[in-house]
Amino acid sequence: MKNPTPFGLALLAAALITLVSLAFGIAFNQGWKFLLFEGIVLFFLSFTIFYQIIDFFIYRKIKLIYKTISTAKSDKLNSRVNDVAQNESLLEVEQDVEKWVNERSRELAQLYELEKYRKEFFGNVSHELKTPIFNIQGYIHTLLDGAMEDPEQARKFLNKAAKSADRMEMLVMDLLTISELESGEVTLEMENFDVYELTKDVYESLELKAREKNISIGFKQGCTPPFVVYADRKQIRAVLVNLIVNAIKYGKEGGQVLIGYYDMAENYLIEVSDNGEGVEEEHLPRLFERFYRVDKARSRNVGGTGLGLAIVKHILEAHNQNINVRSTLGLGSTFGFTLTKAKGK
Repeated sequence: MKNPTPFGLALLAAALITLVSLAFGIAFNQGWKFLLFEGIVLFFLSFTIFYQIIDFFIYRKIKLIYKTISTAKSDKLNSRVNDVAQNESLLEVEQDVEKWVNERSRELAQLYELEKYRKEFFGNVSHELKTPIFNIQGYIHTLLDGAMEDPEQARKFLNKAAKSADRMEMLVMDLLTISELESGEVTLEMENFDVYELTKDVYESLELKAREKNISIGFKQGCTPPFVVYADRKQIRAVLVNLIVNAIKYGKEGGQVLIGYYDMAENYLIEVSDNGEGVEEEHLPRLFERFYRVDKARSRNVGGTGLGLAIVKHILEAHNQNINVRSTLGLGSTFGFTLTKAKGK
């Protein structure tokens, strides 16, 4: 039930005063004509006084406060201010203001999270850049301090400096990629292609890396090509490269990396599996965050920027698709994502 308006409140107050006055008049045996006249006069006088008090000194101040708050709202809500000041009850004003306060609270919470994320992000970037920069600086000073005179030592330190420079370049390129994906600046070049053939191409490019750890790479049994999808070939190649490189990095010596394809009505489900160490369940929800590492020391030893899975997630979201992960300690991990089937496939 709505709160009463100024008119209603004044009417109620006048009626109560009139009734009380009539009760006293009856108690002192005043005549009914006098009581009737007195009641009518007192009622209208009380109503007028209370209406003025309530409307001018209470309601108008509340409306002024509400109007001030409304001014801080959006233009769409501002257009309602005049109507609100004339027609809405206290309850409606209270509800609207409470809604506005809740919205501002949510916005402040979001801003706090964004600020926290920004600080964490810049802290991570600074930390990731610091190592290669210090390495390059150290190698150059070593060369300037005399190592340059020894050709063998000079080549050794120059190679190390070059590797650190390559790592910096890779980090910057990955950051640019994520920035473009998040801002929507990347335009997908959609086409039909066989993702099975694309995977074979990725396998060939990573064969040497797999051989260094004696890891075999191949397809799961029962996967009969073709698997024609409608997607951006270049971006999906980046997804496959990131997932397969991760599987090789964190796979065990002499292990295997397998890819499976599964028909899911309008989509194909593609899974990249390894039989490495696996990941504890508590870490799984955060694997796709930028720079998140389950084992920071081990992760940096095997290389990478810590941005690969974040890039994968953004590419698939740009395709309106999802990626998920399941993992068991000691048994390995499986990353699965979906792609839309090509038309008529």
